[in-house]
Amino acid sequence: MATATSLQHPRVRLYDQVRSVHLERARELEPAAIVFRSKRYDFDENLTDGLELAQAGTLAAARLALTSRITHLEINEPLYLDALPRTAVTLFAIGLRRVVGAPRVTVATYAIENLGPFETTPTRFKTRIRRRIERLLAEYVWRRVDNAVFGTAGAHGLYAQSFRNQPPRHSTVEALPSPCPCTTDAPGSARDRNSVVFLGNFGPRKGFSDVLAAWPLVRESRPDARLTLLGTGSQLDDARAAAAEDPTITLVVDPPRSAIHDHLRTAHALVLPSRRMPGWREQVGLPIVEALAHGCEIVTTDETGIADWLREKRHRVLPSDASPARIAGAIVSAVDDERSLADILATLPAVDGRIAAGRLLFDDAAHPVAAS
Repeated sequence: MATATSLQHPRVRLYDQVRSVHLERARELEPAAIVFRSKRYDFDENLTDGLELAQAGTLAAARLALTSRITHLEINEPLYLDALPRTAVTLFAIGLRRVVGAPRVTVATYAIENLGPFETTPTRFKTRIRRRIERLLAEYVWRRVDNAVFGTAGAHGLYAQSFRNQPPRHSTVEALPSPCPCTTDAPGSARDRNSVVFLGNFGPRKGFSDVLAAWPLVRESRPDARLTLLGTGSQLDDARAAAAEDPTITLVVDPPRSAIHDHLRTAHALVLPSRRMPGWREQVGLPIVEALAHGCEIVTTDETGIADWLREKRHRVLPSDASPARIAGAIVSAVDDERSLADILATLPAVDGRIAAGRLLFDDAAHPVAAS
């Protein structure tokens, strides 16, 4: 991992957090350095070979911006408040370089936020002051963006509502996956109609307790159904207790990427009933995207930014306050669905939406496109 005082690549992706999927996508995009603040729990060191990575906080990222010959910079979206100070300081450092004659850097961002952080006024005085500062920083960062690619129509609408101006170039590319090669490259693999997967964080915002509460109801209707829990989180003890008490539940704690692919390739359905929390709403849901790429039926809520697309393609999209009983009914419906793997994969684009968006972010020749 890079510890140098400057970056080799002129194209840079400035991320707050980095996870394995970022490393996988980097191999399909034009080479660029990845500068990040922290690693997510699913970061796989084995995927770093051949990539230029630099871990840097706010000041270190600004120093890299000052000392590196950057031509293109991808930043976290401006409504991602946790990354705002670091992003703003880095952009200010890039601006300082122009004082000494450095060329202007093209700034791009990928946006999937669908919950406006400035729509409500905090009650605490200190929080109100912090929110005003964040609003100013967000305005500054957004004005500096040259090219924005929105992952959902909802995200585009939110940014249009939150800011007066649009970047010179902007487009919408739905955050949908392409079929995973492992669905066709693994001879003999087949979906198990009775296999249901929960993938991700074992916590309230992913509806984990509701899945555990729904499962006995699923078993009453479909005794052969089996639930695999893949992930980790604050409710790991609940997951362990459920797996110990119910032989139809299997727990796999923090599995490697290869194991996730293996489970999704044979699973019939994924359940992820996301719940809105104060200051948080499911943007898309990486587990949903990965399960779609493997041809799974999806059971989720209308919190995800691709809810309309999922409804249109006959997946199960529930209200965000759906009860465990209603979640159980949707799981049973998904288990009973007889459409083929090929039918589900046929609804997906040939090029992964995030890869297509990543190529547009650094494409100087891209023409302005109205959001679709």
